[in-house]
Amino acid sequence: MNKTSTIPQTGPRKSYRWLVLVVASMAMFGNYYVYDSLAPISDLLVSQLGFSESEYGLLQSLYNIVNILMVPLGGILIDRIGTKKAALIFSTLCMVGTGITAVEGSFMTLAIGRMIFGIGAESLIVAVTTVLAKWFKGKELAFAFGINLTIARLGSLLADNSPTLFGSVFGNWRGPILVALSFAVISVIAVLIYVALERSAEKKYSLAGAGEPDKIVWKEIFSFGIPFWIIVALCMTFYSAVFPFRSFAYLIFMDKHDITRELAGNYNSIIIFASMILTPIFGLIADKYGRRATLMIAGSVLIIPVFLLVGYTKLELWLPMAMMGISFSLIPAVMWPSVALVVNEKRLGTAYGMMTMLQNIGWGATNLTVGSLNDSTGSYDASLWVFTGLGVLALLFSILLKIYDKKRNNGQLEQANL
Repeated sequence: MNKTSTIPQTGPRKSYRWLVLVVASMAMFGNYYVYDSLAPISDLLVSQLGFSESEYGLLQSLYNIVNILMVPLGGILIDRIGTKKAALIFSTLCMVGTGITAVEGSFMTLAIGRMIFGIGAESLIVAVTTVLAKWFKGKELAFAFGINLTIARLGSLLADNSPTLFGSVFGNWRGPILVALSFAVISVIAVLIYVALERSAEKKYSLAGAGEPDKIVWKEIFSFGIPFWIIVALCMTFYSAVFPFRSFAYLIFMDKHDITRELAGNYNSIIIFASMILTPIFGLIADKYGRRATLMIAGSVLIIPVFLLVGYTKLELWLPMAMMGISFSLIPAVMWPSVALVVNEKRLGTAYGMMTMLQNIGWGATNLTVGSLNDSTGSYDASLWVFTGLGVLALLFSILLKIYDKKRNNGQLEQANL
């Protein structure tokens, strides 16, 4: 007689799904804090450790460079071993890399630590993204992504305001990194709780995607379809404008507007604060009304003038930063869940990994370019034009996506969730 118990086909309670969402998002919360903890000490790296802005740009780019290969491999690993084991591996790497970064003030030590952190961090984001697609597809997916980003970006918000919140440790470059290490530990703890929650649910319910992992067929990476690749191109250009700008924002604000590090951090955090509030709202709107491609166009239009307002006007910085915050809410809120609408569920880990890898190519190349331009020109003007050009490209790709979706994809991205 077969004693194997039958697992009920009904899913976990709605409250259980939201608990998984919060816990998984806390893993990204710690991750985001660590990544953004470097920008507030950019001037200390230059003044105390003697780094050039090119070296600072390279330090930021190393995070991206290692992920050009690691993220797609991480996505494949997620598909092969599951989100639980993969998330635990990646969060541990984040913690170890952050610890190494604080060991000594040589460029090589910081570079090694940053690379190890990067290997874990971007792949952890892919893992958490896959978790959300697994638990919320066909339900409140875009809204869940919005909540996830809100919680994760709380880490960025705290990092931006760390000169004010943890001002006593900013006398030396190492103190802020040790604070970041504590947030990396929080990330590991959150992953451990998520693992326990999902293991408990698997014993009681039939979870989507919980079966045997399929064999990865490499040629399928190139058969995801044109809508996916347009979304990837939009992701590359948009994030290449936003994240490198945020990395250099302290230096740009302090130079262009003659303000303190603390005030520069407050202005930089407006981007994150606005996105924390608005991302779930835009996600809910996309779930209920659709119009995803249209929302991505609107977000791209909004970001284009931001960099020129910062560089060439005396407007209060809260205005362009609020504009960027709205843009940074619109596009991610609909872009990431849109991938789940155009890619087979069993290939989501690979798809998100490929998307994140190409994003890192653009993001890392922009960090290198901006750092070099700042040193060679002695000004931030050229860099601000680079950011503006990337915003224009993002707009072109978002328009192309809407045209293709309407003519060849039956307007799938514009439809509301049933």
